[in-house]
This record gives sequence, structure tokens and C-alpha cells, in this order.
Amino acid sequence: MLYHLLYPLHTDFSALYVFRYITFRTIYATITALMISFMLGPWLIATLQRMQVGQTIRKVGPESHFVKEGTPTMGGALILIAIILPTLLWADLTNLYIWVCLLVTSGYGAIGFVDDYLKVVRKNSDGISARQKMFWQLVIAAVAALLLYFSGLVETHLSVPFFKNISPDLGIFYIPFAMLVMVGASNAVNLTDGLDGLAIGPMIIASSTFLLLAYVAGNVNLAGYLQITSVPGAGELSILCGAMVGAGLGFLWFNTYPAQVFMGDVGSLSLGGALGTIAVITKNEFALVIVGGIFVIEALSVIVQVISFRYWGRRVFRMAPIHHHFELKGWPEPKIIVRFWIISIILALIALSTLKLR
Repeated sequence: MLYHLLYPLHTDFSALYVFRYITFRTIYATITALMISFMLGPWLIATLQRMQVGQTIRKVGPESHFVKEGTPTMGGALILIAIILPTLLWADLTNLYIWVCLLVTSGYGAIGFVDDYLKVVRKNSDGISARQKMFWQLVIAAVAALLLYFSGLVETHLSVPFFKNISPDLGIFYIPFAMLVMVGASNAVNLTDGLDGLAIGPMIIASSTFLLLAYVAGNVNLAGYLQITSVPGAGELSILCGAMVGAGLGFLWFNTYPAQVFMGDVGSLSLGGALGTIAVITKNEFALVIVGGIFVIEALSVIVQVISFRYWGRRVFRMAPIHHHFELKGWPEPKIIVRFWIISIILALIALSTLKLR
């Protein structure tokens, strides 16, 4: 909005020419998201407390979690506001990629909101059934994938890290593949959200990484130099990624151990969906597996645990997702969180190295 209002005036006021630069708008989208989080955070937490929107702790979980009973949840609404508003303010709103990402982010946020609302307000412990939740996630992902495919703007070739000459063309199968990435990323982040700051930390790191990847993919010269797929217009997604970083940092201020608020499904589903959509658009679907390695490990631990118990009657981990396994081994919660953050940073650096190692 500010881009469309102020940049056209640069012919009369030369200082406004800075609005042309994605880097400038990304920085201020990040700052705007951070300020929104800081300003609205205390009010939202107080409102959730007054409405008694508190987290219910499963009795089968680690005993150390019982003290968290009643902590306000659905704080992901703060993240959504702090992402969407700065993006609308600072991005070029004629860019289709921005609207597709906002569609998935807000759509998955709506699914999470309804699920959280049923659980903590209506006291329906099941919330939305897993089947219903998956159905609506697939519907939203399908709409996004179809928009991208039929726009003709997205390359259907896959980009494989470390191998510049391997680039299979999926053709029409790009649509189900894109859906898989969006839904998979959304649910992987959702499974990771089990400890104070555990999900939002790696999410900030992943968003920062994709900020750089989106900028490079959208810059023809940089993409050519690094021999990666050029995606004209994808640079605008740096602004959305910047807003995600700012919103994440602002939320972490209140979510760090011991948490004053939890994000709930409204936050985790929307963040994961946004990350998956950005990966699809920038042709970094496989890089997402590296950048979001923590999310992948958490999801795989659940899959392995379920399969092992169902077919062999044995548990591979003391409890899944895997962060609970380490809790039951006696690791303090802050140690698990910080170590997972460290691993995320290492994985992000490895992912960035794929830009040159081809």
C-alpha cells in the first residue's frame, strides 16, 4: 500500500525513490512486524487471560508440562496480524506471489483458529477432526497450486541442491507436488510446537534463510551468477519473509521460556504453510527439507513411532514428537530448545551453501 502510494511520487520527491528497492521495504516490513508484535502482544495476552483461553495439557505428556496448564494460547493470531499488515503496507500488491502466500497463510490460520477455538473455548478436546483438517488444508493448497500453475509464472522444473544438471520437469504433476510441500510443511511446524519457543526459533531462522533465497531467485543477475532458477517477481517475497522474521521475533519475546503465551494451531499451521508456499514459488522445495530440518525430524519421529507401534508393538522413542523423548530422558526444557535452535542455524548455513555448491 505504501509502495503504491509513495513510490509514484518519487518524480517530485526524490527521497521516495527508495521505495523502489526491495531491500529497503524488507527492512521496514521487518521493523513494522516487530513493533506490531510488541504493541499488541501485552493486550492480546491480557485479553486471552480474561477470556480464559488457556492451554489444556494432555495427561499422557511429561509431568513438567502440567504447570503450563491455563497458559493463554491462540497467540498465533498476533503472528498473523504482524505478518499480514506489514506485507500489505510494504509489498507490491500487483505481485501474484504475495497474494498466493497470503491466501495460504491466512487460510491455514483460519483452520488453526477454528481448531483452537473448539478446543479451548468450546472445550471440545478433539477440535477439528484430523480428516477435516487435512481436507481443508488440501483444498487451500490446491487453490494456491492451481493459481501458480495456470498463471504461467512458475517453472515446473524441480531444482535439486548440489546438482545443477538435474532438473526434472513435473508438468501437471507440479500441482500435487506443490500441495504436498505446503501441507507437509504446515503439519511439520505444527508437530514441532510443543515447547516454549521451540517452533518459533527455527521458524525465524528458516524465514531469514528464505528471505535471502527469495531475493536471489528474484534477481536475474544473482540467479544467473549462482546458476539457480530465476523466478522473476519472487524477490517481493523477501518482504513477506521479513515480516515473518519480525513477527517471529516479537512473538518470541512473549513465548520464550517460561512462555506467557502459546501460538496454538492458528500460528503453527499458518507459519508452516507460508514457508512451504515460499519454497514452492522460489524453487527451493528440496532446500526446505534442509532449512526446516528440525521440522522434518519432528514429523518423521511421529511417523516412525506410529508405524513401529502399529506393526511391531514397540516404541522407538519414549514419546513422540522427538522433543518429548529428550524431555523424558531428563534434558531440561531450555537445553532442548536452544540445542534445536543451534541445529537449525547449522542447517540454514548448509542450505545457503547450496547456492554456490552446484
